[in-house]
Amino acid sequence: MADRYSFSLTTFSPSGKLVQIEYALNVVSQGVTSIGIKATNGIVIATEKKAVSTLIDDSSLEKVSVISKNIGMVYSGMGPDYRVLVNKARKAAQAYKRVYMEEPPTAILVKEIASVMQEFTQSGGVRPFGVSLLIAGFDESGPWLYQVDPSGSYWPWKATAIGKNMVNAKTFLEKRYNEEIELEDAIHTAILTLKEGFEGQMTENTIEIGVITGSPTVQEDGVVVLPEFRKLSPNEIKDYLANIA
Repeated sequence: MADRYSFSLTTFSPSGKLVQIEYALNVVSQGVTSIGIKATNGIVIATEKKAVSTLIDDSSLEKVSVISKNIGMVYSGMGPDYRVLVNKARKAAQAYKRVYMEEPPTAILVKEIASVMQEFTQSGGVRPFGVSLLIAGFDESGPWLYQVDPSGSYWPWKATAIGKNMVNAKTFLEKRYNEEIELEDAIHTAILTLKEGFEGQMTENTIEIGVITGSPTVQEDGVVVLPEFRKLSPNEIKDYLANIA
């Protein structure tokens, strides 16, 4: 009977579970570890970036993505599924800006992405997305860090981890996180958390980091300028690694 329900996305098993969601979460748990930390003056998201072969040009690999000026995203799980969600998220951000003439609030964009992911758990002939996301954004209400899972569920976090080492990473974060942490310390903590379960040598080419820092400013014409999300350059990451070592 278990097999009868395992291949249906729209049918619950007798135990009340959507088995395909559990399979998708298993895919996420096999993906590389990603970390997100909200600081008093910004947010950092970080992840491992490993090529499957030394012959691959890793400069073409992207794990941390810019969605809009004020929002960035990282994932653990299947890269191809992530690319689809990045495209959908960017289109949603542009659609919001076209209507309201401003960057989307983080919560609005998170709900859009979560709705897409949830839809794929109810539609026939498709499967859930095999990724979990960490979405970092800064809007007029401040910095926000959200996690979105394959089911379409989402939660705001102060600090969290996804991927294969998430249990140990969350334990590490619980010990080191505090409400007063600032961005520089958050970046160091994110790197140290990744380092706990990192296989091989950690270099500026094997991890990727995105940050948002600052606070909203109001121009003379009344337009609110939000802090921008950006990815740290390899040289910047190298400097952080040198300070930690």
